[in-house]
Amino acid sequence: MQLQNDERVLFTKEMKRDYTILVPTMLPVHFKLMLNILREYGYRAELLENSGQRVVDSGLRNVHNDTCYPALLVIGQMIDALESGRWDVHKVALLITQTGGGCRASNYIHLLRKALKKSGYGFVPVVSLSANGMEKNPGFSLTPMMLDRIFYAMTYGDLLMLLANQCRPYETEAGVTDALVDRWANRLTDEMKGRGPLSYRAVRRNYDAIVADFAALPRKTEEKVLVGVVGEIYVKFSPLGNNNLEDFLLSEGAEVVVPGLLDFCLYCVYNQLNDHKLYGAGGFWKTLVFRKVYDMLCKKQKDVIEAVTREGTFRPGGYFPHTVELVRGYISHGVKMGEGWLLTAEMLELIEQGVGNIVCTQPFGCLPNHIVGKGMMRIIKARNPDSNIVAVDYDPGATKINQENRIKLMLANAASIAEQHAAREVPLPRHEEEYGGEPAVSSGFFSNSLHE
Repeated sequence: MQLQNDERVLFTKEMKRDYTILVPTMLPVHFKLMLNILREYGYRAELLENSGQRVVDSGLRNVHNDTCYPALLVIGQMIDALESGRWDVHKVALLITQTGGGCRASNYIHLLRKALKKSGYGFVPVVSLSANGMEKNPGFSLTPMMLDRIFYAMTYGDLLMLLANQCRPYETEAGVTDALVDRWANRLTDEMKGRGPLSYRAVRRNYDAIVADFAALPRKTEEKVLVGVVGEIYVKFSPLGNNNLEDFLLSEGAEVVVPGLLDFCLYCVYNQLNDHKLYGAGGFWKTLVFRKVYDMLCKKQKDVIEAVTREGTFRPGGYFPHTVELVRGYISHGVKMGEGWLLTAEMLELIEQGVGNIVCTQPFGCLPNHIVGKGMMRIIKARNPDSNIVAVDYDPGATKINQENRIKLMLANAASIAEQHAAREVPLPRHEEEYGGEPAVSSGFFSNSLHE
């Protein structure tokens, strides 16, 4: 065991050969693809799937009760896994992300190390995964080719999630949607093997093939109520964090609509550009690099949207430069802690797309999320009278039955709104935005899209 001068246990090159890296769950499809990439590059990685009250209790024992609920769950899941007896605790490492932003998520890694020491696992190395390399470990690094593949794992994951959500409620044979997701995940993993950069022409062909395969699934023609899910990034995506919210909505006869992970990444890059506009932060060259990255990500997102639109069966996801514009007159782009203005923007985007029924997931301890979620609901509802938004709190003391009852009340309200529309013979609004044109910040060094 190698220690740094701050007593941090390093993940060494020797550990890479026979240590298993345990990864907390958040996005099942995305993370499956990403872990397959790690394995292809010589890492032994496993996605944690332990859940239930034991995870919550483990978090409560090892984390201060003022800590936000996502941190409690992530740390609780990891320590519960170590205590399960499934792995040799002297041959495992833990991987956790660090954002480097104002969110307390940047400090999860320190809370985790403190909890490990308290539980008698202080010898277990913790690996930081961050875009800016906040912590270095000699046995773990993300090479440019790995990052190339991880990025496309994200775009593939967003597309698979989008299409699966639009197929699963209408299956004529239970389980065929998830089976198709698994088949494509395995195929994409095979195609991402090797060491050279991926062919983007092949990636775009895969987009078309994926859409065509999902469109070929037999589906019922009945209509389902559309329900969007927004909120803090962990509880929005993680079945552990939101008590299997998507499964519950499906059981209640809803079609779930969840914005993709790429939107959050674009939000982080956009905020860097906006910081330069507002405060002069970052300098000329750094800002130029972020602008190039932003334009590239927008182009990649547009290609996915066009693949879905060309086939014509499914609704595409939102286009981020348009999402940016939706919050003008609601909230400043300077509000960027946690999910910041993006959470408000995603609610407005869903409403514009005809998804007026929205569950806003609110974890305990995430003040920015409550401000831009609950704090903005009144004005959103006032300006969009047909919107139907419910905030659902997730914390160690919240019971699943209370959460589900709040959602059932929202669904009952959705049915009432639909009946009122039918009685007036007024169709529900549908978003038919054309995704043409250039990204909002691509024209000039200081684009008009960055002014308030």
